[in-house]
Amino acid sequence: MLFLQGIAWIFDGANWASVNSGLGIGGEILAHLFLSVICILIAIVIAVPIGLYIGHTGRGRGLAIVVANVVRAFPTLGLLSILLLLFGLGLPPTVFVFVLLGLPPLLAGAYAGLESIDRQTIDAARAMGMTEWQILARVEVPLAAPLLVGGLRSGALQIIATVTLVSNFGTDSLGAFVISGIASQNYVEMVGGAVLVTVLALAVDGLLVLVQRTVVPRGVSRGTDSTTTARGRQLPTAPTATPS
Repeated sequence: MLFLQGIAWIFDGANWASVNSGLGIGGEILAHLFLSVICILIAIVIAVPIGLYIGHTGRGRGLAIVVANVVRAFPTLGLLSILLLLFGLGLPPTVFVFVLLGLPPLLAGAYAGLESIDRQTIDAARAMGMTEWQILARVEVPLAAPLLVGGLRSGALQIIATVTLVSNFGTDSLGAFVISGIASQNYVEMVGGAVLVTVLALAVDGLLVLVQRTVVPRGVSRGTDSTTTARGRQLPTAPTATPS
């Protein structure tokens, strides 16, 4: 069975050192993680502050939804191809594309998390004399943390799954095994590469699940799948990770 042969290929020690004169499995995993982490961190720095501002003030929500939907509609491979043709092979165009991919779920998780908080809780904090910054830092962010991490989970999975595409342009990632396997008709290597990407994504998702459970304040429900806020408005849900 091809799947079992792919698993056996992964556990072959020779493939961890070098495959087809390139990086072995270990090297490609590190390269894949390096690029993914850079993109995720940049997306967090951009999207989370904007999302917190929107959720706290209620301003710009419509514009954020429109921009997020437009970004989601971009064909990742096509955009990556155009930027690399315009600016040449390198890290900046690649990072730009995958940061764009991670922005919508992170942005949605940030402002949806704040919007899901009961307004009576915010009013009580104001009545106690807390400033807007104190309300944001001490009340809203802790209560919104599960949805914030939920947006991070979705964005991370989007990026990790799609970073495989960079190997089409000679950049190291686990996609190198998939592309090399297809080119050489070595379908065992192709399946092995696909399994590695899946396992890596599931491992990161599992780690973030633990983080999501940890950040839930004591006494607060873990029901992070709810899409209805205390104001009775519908919240956006973060998309599932699917390679473009």
